[in-house]
Amino acid sequence: MKLEMIGISKSYGSKTVLSNISCKFTEGVYGLLGANGTGKTTLMNIICDLIKPSQGRIRFDSSSPAEDYIQYIGFLPQNFSYYPNFSGIDFLLYMATLKGMTKKQARAESDKVLKLTGLSDVREKKIASYSGGMKQRLGIAQALLNDPQILILDEPTVGLDPKERVKFRNIISELSAEKIILLSTHIVSDIEAIAKEILILKDGNFIERGSAKELVSLIEGQVWEFQVSESDWQYFARDYVIVNERIEPDGIILRVISMSRPVERANQVVPSLEDLYIYHFREETV
Repeated sequence: MKLEMIGISKSYGSKTVLSNISCKFTEGVYGLLGANGTGKTTLMNIICDLIKPSQGRIRFDSSSPAEDYIQYIGFLPQNFSYYPNFSGIDFLLYMATLKGMTKKQARAESDKVLKLTGLSDVREKKIASYSGGMKQRLGIAQALLNDPQILILDEPTVGLDPKERVKFRNIISELSAEKIILLSTHIVSDIEAIAKEILILKDGNFIERGSAKELVSLIEGQVWEFQVSESDWQYFARDYVIVNERIEPDGIILRVISMSRPVERANQVVPSLEDLYIYHFREETV
């Protein structure tokens, strides 16, 4: 099974959002990492044939037209809509009908995904009464209806508490053996442990791609921690890429990325994927 993007570009007037993106996906989890506004949602919508690219095409296995593979996609959009007066089970049965399932299939699939997402006990309750996390899990459930071969999840853990996020990652990991799963996020921890490949999207293209271990190795030996006084903080903020800082009783501990030791007292520390992310998107995180 293979999903392929071939020369995908998208522009709105003079603004280029995506620029000549080509990529192949096979079974497994792929993390699309980038700050808000970097084109992640646009790319997701193009893959799902909700908007057309300015150039390029999508191919699934040996088929060319988008219509040939749309039936195999399960999609959770970033802004997931629902009918508040529907119960959870009624909403899923409605979505299953839209996907062309028989009544018997719809019932079986809805029961399965409710159990998988931990919503069986609130299946008869109105969606209006659901917490934010429950609504998001319902969105994941509808994306899983009919056991899609391609699962597209745009910012899927919004509204989930830490416990629910762990459960979500476990679900996705279990599903990944037989599905292509593309997970868009700006939250590093969502994909660090489960993605076989992470693609960092910035300025309309993939600026880095690889496993979490491969990406972290790009800044090996370049991450440092050291203590500064409050009065010296401004100097280091001007001259170094600060990826984290924490306040201690006797000063501020800075975590910076630098090719060389920034000060004699700096200690080299183990880099993380979050360090790399902040390095690339530090302007957006200010």
